[in-house]
Amino acid sequence: MPKLPLPHTSRPGWFAFAMASLVMLVLALMPMAAQSQSLFTGGSAQSDEATTDGATDAGADATNEATPLSTLLDVLKDDAARAALIADLEKTVAPQAATEDAPALEQTPQETEAESMSIGRKIALQTQQVGEETIATLQSFWSSLQGGGGVFSGLSGAEISVLIQAIPGLLTVIAITIVLFVLLRRFARGLYARMGRRAENVGIIPSIGLFIGSNVLDAFIVLLAWAAGYLITILAVGDFGQIGIRQSLYLNAFLLVEMTKVIIRSFLSPVTSGLRIVPVSDSAARAMTRYLSIVVSVLGYGQLLIVPIVNQSANMAAGAGVSALLSVFVLLYFVYIVLRRRKDVTRWLKKETDPAVAEDAVGVDPVAIEKARRSFVVRTMHGLAQIWHWFALIYIAVMFIVVMTQPADVTLNALVASGKVLAALIIAALISGWLARTVQNGIPLPDDINAKLPLLERRINTFVPRAFSLLRLALLVGVLVFTLDVIGMIDVRSWLESQVGLAFTAAIISVGLILTVAFGLWLALTSFVDYKLNPEFGGIPSSRETTLLTLLRNAVTIALVILTLMFVLSEIGLDIGPLLASAGVLGLAIGFGAQKMVQDIITGVFIQFENVINVGDVITVGGTTGTVEKLSVRSVSLRDVQGVFHMIPFSTVDMVSNYMRGFAYTVTDMGIAYRENIEEAKQAMFDAFDRMVANEPDIAASIIGELEWFGVQSLGDSAVVLRTRIKTDPGKQWGIGRMFNGYLKVVFDERGIEIPFPQQTIWLGENKDGTTQPFKIEGPETKTSKPAKKAPTKQIKADDVPDSDEADGDVGADR
Repeated sequence: MPKLPLPHTSRPGWFAFAMASLVMLVLALMPMAAQSQSLFTGGSAQSDEATTDGATDAGADATNEATPLSTLLDVLKDDAARAALIADLEKTVAPQAATEDAPALEQTPQETEAESMSIGRKIALQTQQVGEETIATLQSFWSSLQGGGGVFSGLSGAEISVLIQAIPGLLTVIAITIVLFVLLRRFARGLYARMGRRAENVGIIPSIGLFIGSNVLDAFIVLLAWAAGYLITILAVGDFGQIGIRQSLYLNAFLLVEMTKVIIRSFLSPVTSGLRIVPVSDSAARAMTRYLSIVVSVLGYGQLLIVPIVNQSANMAAGAGVSALLSVFVLLYFVYIVLRRRKDVTRWLKKETDPAVAEDAVGVDPVAIEKARRSFVVRTMHGLAQIWHWFALIYIAVMFIVVMTQPADVTLNALVASGKVLAALIIAALISGWLARTVQNGIPLPDDINAKLPLLERRINTFVPRAFSLLRLALLVGVLVFTLDVIGMIDVRSWLESQVGLAFTAAIISVGLILTVAFGLWLALTSFVDYKLNPEFGGIPSSRETTLLTLLRNAVTIALVILTLMFVLSEIGLDIGPLLASAGVLGLAIGFGAQKMVQDIITGVFIQFENVINVGDVITVGGTTGTVEKLSVRSVSLRDVQGVFHMIPFSTVDMVSNYMRGFAYTVTDMGIAYRENIEEAKQAMFDAFDRMVANEPDIAASIIGELEWFGVQSLGDSAVVLRTRIKTDPGKQWGIGRMFNGYLKVVFDERGIEIPFPQQTIWLGENKDGTTQPFKIEGPETKTSKPAKKAPTKQIKADDVPDSDEADGDVGADR
């Protein structure tokens, strides 16, 4: 079946739809046309039988000459013919009604053939349609490209004379504004350099102030030159108090163009690097400023001054040609820039992505650097750096085609869209660079805050860099979406206004705010706990405060994480009702299955609120005595005097003995022989106490009261036990007791008071005759003993934990 040629000015999709509709309409009307033709061109069978042969010949002749309307009129006048016509019409309408009632029961041959068509044929037809539409689109594009030369058809050469004639009227105002602007810029150049040097040596806030001040000064110079040009033109050029339209066009173009250059200089700062936002070298900043200034000057003065003058003096077609000529010049200038700076940009891109020259590469293993160089990301970036100019040239070629084939408004929109995309890329690059530097260097805090909250900076630099990395990713996605929206591939505004877009953006904003508030609350809580536990500021925290504040921080952190998770799940559209119910059931099951753990937690909470145990206390719990090293809501961890670490769950605790509450006593039970005088022994014990207090100032500082005499505690098998008690600071009782025992031994030895000890009787036995073996006894050799040197006294510490037998109260133990 031959294909119809497609016209270049129509869209293939609409053309195919129109042709298909036309074919279907013709096929539907063909049966009705045939039926009508049979009615209008002859009578019925009954009329033919009623006529004679002669009448038939005459009727045939008359019918050939009659019109269709007369034939229809005759049929309607004849009752039989009219009835036959109605019957025929009913027969024609009945199949159509049956077809409408049951379309699936009867199918046309074409529909049956379409349903029985093979998959390969369907694919072939589809590809054929796509190919035809593509060819039609290319033909239309080629036709537009061939006619692109029409944008210069309005140029006749007279435009140059028009511009030459306009120069005398503009020369004075141009000279005034340019000379004044150049002088003011040269005067302010030194000021810019001083502001830049100062910005390099001050903090972030003064640097921002200097940056704003330098740009305000630059804009003020432009406004001053523009105002001076207006004033001098009105007062001295032409008629007094009047200004020509061309002078006004130039001054407005001067203001807009130079203000655009001010924006460019605010980012690149070609004079000083201290005020530069874009991280490029001085030479690159000057080159980019020069290139962009030329482009802005050509487009700005051309579109705002030259084109309006040509439109006014020549015609609109000539103005369109001049506008296209300026655009082509700018595109060719861009081609020159790309080709000239191709290698420089390639080297810069490779340097920026080289791990060996990164700021954090100092001291890194060369093997790790080489491995990073061989990574996929670095190799991809280096590959793109080699061919970046091809992308730039392709973009310039596309813009050239747009300039040559599209109207001026389309070209302007394309240029504006390119500027938007470029501005978005620059802003995103600046923000991303700042975020990257923040992630790399961290967020420093002032010294006074670090002194009060030593862990705050580390916490911030643990979480904030991760959040900034997510922001960089979101920034990349945002720039991509913005670019697609600008070039017309997607409609972000319509999507944002839709129900899905509103719900998505609301969820994103809500989740971000929830996470930010939760992190702020957690940071404030942990900072408050750190401040309260910092002994350098305020009072020294007690063991109970340390324990309770630590437990508070842990409990609130867990609760905050759970609440934040619930809020986030609710904001993204998940129903947390079943989740809460499941959590309740799970908690009930855990409560039944982990009764011991629940008991541990409940007992631990009450112990903490009743201030029974604190970190650093010496306690006896579960038959174990030791120093508390760790205290949680479900267990206490001890280390005994042998250094063994014990973890005791609170569910196994029936009684807690704490030796560190208020005060303590060291109880001394001293045994003497039965032959010794009790009063002499009593006086010796008091004298030993007084000697210890006088000779040991550190010990004396920990003694609260005088020695208490309890008297005879018991009459043992071989000794009379005397008991005394000394009141001490908590935790000092064991050391003071040991020191007192030493002084007692010295005093008792000096006064000959016997301290009994176990004795043994030796029986040698006898023979029957009464003799025994000889037993030689020699007297002890007399030796002169030197006075014993006093051993240095060990300083008593609060964690001087007693032995287990001392805590159990054996004879001679100190408690």
